[in-house]
Amino acid sequence: QVQLVESGGGLVQAGGSLRLSCAASGRTDTFYVVGWFRQAPGKERDSVAAMTWSGGSISYADSVKGRFTISRDNAKVTIYLQMNSLEPDDTAVYYCAAGVIGRHGYSVWGPGTQVTVSS
Repeated sequence: QVQLVESGGGLVQAGGSLRLSCAASGRTDTFYVVGWFRQAPGKERDSVAAMTWSGGSISYADSVKGRFTISRDNAKVTIYLQMNSLEPDDTAVYYCAAGVIGRHGYSVWGPGTQVTVSS
C-alpha cells in the first residue's frame, strides 16, 4: 500500500513563510506525478502545484507563481512545498496527493495539514 502524510502547517503572519512536507511510503516507484492541493472554508479544492515524479515538469496555480515552490528529496521520499510571502487568502487545509502508474488521476491522498495566515 502507498501512504502520504503531510506536516509543517501552522499559524503565520502575512508576509511570512512556511515549508510543508509530505512523507511518502510504500511503492513510490509507481508514482508518475505528485502535487499539492488546498481547500479553504466554503470553497472547492484547488490545485496549487504539481510535478512529475522524475522532476522533469513543474506547474503552479497563477495565484501562487513566484511565491511557492514544489520539490522532492531524492534520498528521502519526501515532497515539499515552500511557501513565501504568504497572504490571508492562502489560508486553507493543504493536501499532498500522488498519481500512480496505471490508475486514473490523483489516487493517493494525505489527510491534510492546516495553514492559517493572519493579517
